[in-house]
Amino acid sequence: MPDTPAATPRARVRVPLRFHDGYAVDAELVTFHGLTDGQEHVAVVLGEPAPGATPLVRLHSECLTGDAFGSARCDCGPQLREAVERIAVTGGVLLYLRQEGRGIGLYNKLDAYALQDQGLDTYAANTALGLPEDDRDYTAAAQMLRALGITSLDLLSNNPDKADQLRALGIDVHDRVPTGVFTTPHNVRYLRAKVLQTQHTLPLADLTGISVG
Repeated sequence: MPDTPAATPRARVRVPLRFHDGYAVDAELVTFHGLTDGQEHVAVVLGEPAPGATPLVRLHSECLTGDAFGSARCDCGPQLREAVERIAVTGGVLLYLRQEGRGIGLYNKLDAYALQDQGLDTYAANTALGLPEDDRDYTAAAQMLRALGITSLDLLSNNPDKADQLRALGIDVHDRVPTGVFTTPHNVRYLRAKVLQTQHTLPLADLTGISVG
């Protein structure tokens, strides 16, 4: 296990969450001291796992366009909404990580969108900008989990890299639980690229036969 410095909780606050579709749940938001990347990541603690049960955890990378504005070019907003409810039922944590655009930042992400409009896929657009296809590092996520006393979990994710990185950081990922499939005419190429290029566990058959807007 890498010698990663420990983080500690900074503040805990109860926040009632309310979503546009009417779903509501109370959560505890936790901030941290000592995160290695210096970012203001937040843990959203939801529900209460049954005694001896493995907590369900999602690492959710910030997406302003999808999470806040409801952009149909990605599946981030629906994944966030789904994750909150699923974790609240079983008990666990959603880590909201400030890694906009797979770590390249908001402005670069929008620059990449412009290249996607010219025909490049989401990964090729990043490369054309001289940026990594995926620049996310989950060391801070592992720190947050340990600060919350979580070293063993089920991971709510379609992305095998998240599980691989957490395991390399000493977190025991029991199972990787797939999210739902949230397709629109605007995000089909994006979802197909995630399956074909980074082996996301999305059923490719569900991503065919949908016209691209």
